[in-house]
Amino acid sequence: MMATQKVLVTGAAGFIGSHLAEACVERGYRVTAFVHYNSANSWGWLEGSPLKSEMEIVAGDVRDYDSVSAALHGADTVFHLAALIGIPYSYASPLAYVRTNVEGTYNILQAARMLETANVVVTSTSEVYGTAQSVPISETHPLSAQSPYAATKIGADQLALSYARSYGLPVKIARPFNTYGPRQSARAVIPTVITQILSGAERVQLGNLQPTRDLTFVADTAAGFLAIAASASLNGEVTHIGMSAEISVGDLARLIAQLLEADVEVEEDDRRVRPPASEVERLVCDNRKILERTSWRPEFDLASGLARTIDWLRSNLDRYKPHLYNV
Repeated sequence: MMATQKVLVTGAAGFIGSHLAEACVERGYRVTAFVHYNSANSWGWLEGSPLKSEMEIVAGDVRDYDSVSAALHGADTVFHLAALIGIPYSYASPLAYVRTNVEGTYNILQAARMLETANVVVTSTSEVYGTAQSVPISETHPLSAQSPYAATKIGADQLALSYARSYGLPVKIARPFNTYGPRQSARAVIPTVITQILSGAERVQLGNLQPTRDLTFVADTAAGFLAIAASASLNGEVTHIGMSAEISVGDLARLIAQLLEADVEVEEDDRRVRPPASEVERLVCDNRKILERTSWRPEFDLASGLARTIDWLRSNLDRYKPHLYNV
């Protein structure tokens, strides 16, 4: 078991990062939450967290080595989640993704190396695989970037693994498949569908309805990060977090409509469809490694996770703009 006392979570103001920071507090760790510096001094999703008073919240920029190094000082473990993640915007500004996702990860790795941090967990994504060439997708599946976002995440992952091999840095790659739940941006399909229906739309507009995804509730994803961090046997390796189940975007939208008892039509919006060669058609996780090498077991199936997500979005609908396409 990892002997952790103090944890740094980068990207702690975001969707998964805020849940993970809270989970670390609940485990009894001393948590430094690294959030993106901004003029409003906003802590993102941590603003409303009942546990924020139990964290040290530090503003900085993952692209700035000095602020990264200062935040990491004294930490036993770093969970590096800070990233640009919106795929559509990566088509518009690939360089922004290189600077944040690749250079930001370099700053974490180099600072951890200099400070001799005992445990470094870098966040990957199932998008690095592109459309599945074999299913379920194992950790040895070939990497194939079908978007600038995916390319930068491959670069960050390979840089992290190179630090493990070159310098003996205790790096682990946590590779979640699609995560959903409270606080997720409307750039993602589940909050997009739910908020459109809750706002009274009779037609739900989405991108391509055919691709399949493997969906994990955010509390289970956060637990997966903690389980991976706790296993020294996973140093220098990639480990998936996923459910080993898939559902198409169209079927997912119809399931959500059924749970909401809504009679809606689901239609494709051309603005939301990826370029043909960039669409990842199928993602389904092989989760045997995390099940065999850690104590992680998911607590939520899709129906129960969606129910919790619907309840939260119903109470927070005013935070969203369902009539807009979020890039």
